[in-house]
Amino acid sequence: MLSISNAPSETGDRILAAAASCVVDFGVDRVTLAEIARRAGVSRPTVYRRWPDTKSIVAALLTRHITGVMRTAPLLGEDRESLVRQIVAVADLLRRDDLVMSVLHSELAPIYITERLGASQQMLIDALAERLRVAQRHGSVRAGDPLQMATMVLLIAQSTIQSERIVRPMLDADALAAELGYSLNGYLS
Repeated sequence: MLSISNAPSETGDRILAAAASCVVDFGVDRVTLAEIARRAGVSRPTVYRRWPDTKSIVAALLTRHITGVMRTAPLLGEDRESLVRQIVAVADLLRRDDLVMSVLHSELAPIYITERLGASQQMLIDALAERLRVAQRHGSVRAGDPLQMATMVLLIAQSTIQSERIVRPMLDADALAAELGYSLNGYLS
């Protein structure tokens, strides 16, 4: 019988928490599976039974982390303005997040920016598409394919998150959030 402290979900949680601390401390590119296992207090084979490599761990960590961030900025209505407020809030939280920014400034980031969608991005697109369908039924979002529109919204928000540092002299945090809101409202109207 498993003790509560060795339950599989708790072990997975410890591994992901250890991975998060490694990413923040060392950056994605220098995280090792051995260090993740050490910080989680488990063996390397225990980690390998759940994930084949550090990239898989980081991907799972990022998906879980972004899902958590979305929960902290709940949707407070079915209309376009409520949806835009949520997207802007999530983008603001993500660009202020040490873990997310560490991933975005790693060698891994270009893969998810120029080569393929990651699980986190696909999850965001799917969630946005569903919320856009609701806002379309509400009448506050223009007609169009919700999946295509959600993909474009992701690209706009992702660009804002990625580029915040380079535009900071021209757009402080408040101005960046306001301009993102104007952009999204205009696009979705």
